[in-house]
Amino acid sequence: MRAHHTASYAPHAPIGAGLALRGRTAGPRRPPTALKGGRLRRVPAPRPPRGSTVRGWYERARRAWDRPLTAYYVILGASLLITVLGLVMVYSASQIKALELSLSDTYFFRKQFLAAAIGTGLLLFASRVPANLHRALAYPLLVGTVFLMVLVQIPGIGHSVNGNQNWIYLGGPFQLQPSEFGKLALILWGADLLARKQDKRLLTQWKHMLVPLVPVAFLLLGLIMLGGDMGTAIILTAILFGLLWLAGAPTRMFVGVLTVAAAIGVMLIRTSGNRMARLACIGATEPGPGDSCWQAVHGIYALASGGWFGSGLGASVEKWGQLPEPHTDFIFAITGEELGLAGTLSVLALFAALGYAGIRVAGRTEDPFVRYAAGGVTTWITAQAVVNIGAVLGLLPIAGVPLPLFSYGGSALLPTMFAVGLLIAFAREEPAARAALAMRQPVFGKRAGVSWKSMRRRVKKRPSGER
Repeated sequence: MRAHHTASYAPHAPIGAGLALRGRTAGPRRPPTALKGGRLRRVPAPRPPRGSTVRGWYERARRAWDRPLTAYYVILGASLLITVLGLVMVYSASQIKALELSLSDTYFFRKQFLAAAIGTGLLLFASRVPANLHRALAYPLLVGTVFLMVLVQIPGIGHSVNGNQNWIYLGGPFQLQPSEFGKLALILWGADLLARKQDKRLLTQWKHMLVPLVPVAFLLLGLIMLGGDMGTAIILTAILFGLLWLAGAPTRMFVGVLTVAAAIGVMLIRTSGNRMARLACIGATEPGPGDSCWQAVHGIYALASGGWFGSGLGASVEKWGQLPEPHTDFIFAITGEELGLAGTLSVLALFAALGYAGIRVAGRTEDPFVRYAAGGVTTWITAQAVVNIGAVLGLLPIAGVPLPLFSYGGSALLPTMFAVGLLIAFAREEPAARAALAMRQPVFGKRAGVSWKSMRRRVKKRPSGER
């Protein structure tokens, strides 16, 4: 009777209300339903507007990028991916060149792999060393680099490669290009110099901002130009401008230094027939008289024949003697031919991510040395990538600089990987990143021990009759 009496109060209650009440009390919310044709059917939830979905994706991406360890993971991941992909492309692009020289087809790959292994050790070392030790290494590195660059100009010690005397043979197949280490030396020494002057509030005076940074940079540039390597000189000039910009140099000072550098550059180009010929090959579509633009044109041919997804790894045609330097300066062209537009855009995206993460590290730190050093390394890698890829695309003259972390060459790979280690160390030293890493490290140590002890205590407190 009691059950019948209770049911008599709800003969006219709507079904949807009962379902809503039951869903509200019994468990999670269920999709809305409607009565149609005597059957309950699920009503589809309203879709959000298209604009709100895009905005939601943007907000999620922005929150992910603002996480403390994002720059750390981006720098580490992008640099390692570039290096690994570079090893693959060096092996593919250098096989025919090695066979032409009566060498093993893995000759250049094995040397590059050895350099990458040593560079990985340097990267790990640089990423674990505190900033104070990096500052202590700045002056010895600068003095040692200048000494080696002077030795290069001594006949019998320095050797010429492709018309540039910038090499020192170390014995056997190994050789060293000290000018590549000059980039790293200028960044560390210049960052330490500017940081000390900023602490003393001397950077408001133009003479303290320029001296001795600009004279030492011009000393390195002069030693590099004695060997005829204008490409490395361009990158060193870009690093100098990057340091001055980070130090807050006024516009008129930039204009003055840029005018002097441009005047010197024009003079050096006009006095060299080889440099004038390279300048004339910008945008060339034919080899020209005497095949003066052969390399530039065949680089375009390699990119054009790649299509969307390339001809396949190892299936390049231009590396069969048509394109000079396929594994060094023009490895990006072989990448475009074998991996297509998808491969080249992937390389560009990795360099863009690396550069943007470096800018974030330089912009978020409160340590002036870290800001100058991170900005200098980012300027170096970005500017060199732009010069190399711009030359392959026919937008810039061929400067003879390798693609960072990607092209063949141990002398270029070792200091670059050390510089990436600097960026990783600086990204780890951000206050928020340091706190996030400190919370993650004890997971397998103290936290695990505490939780295990607490579990043991809880077990002991159980009643004796419980099983």
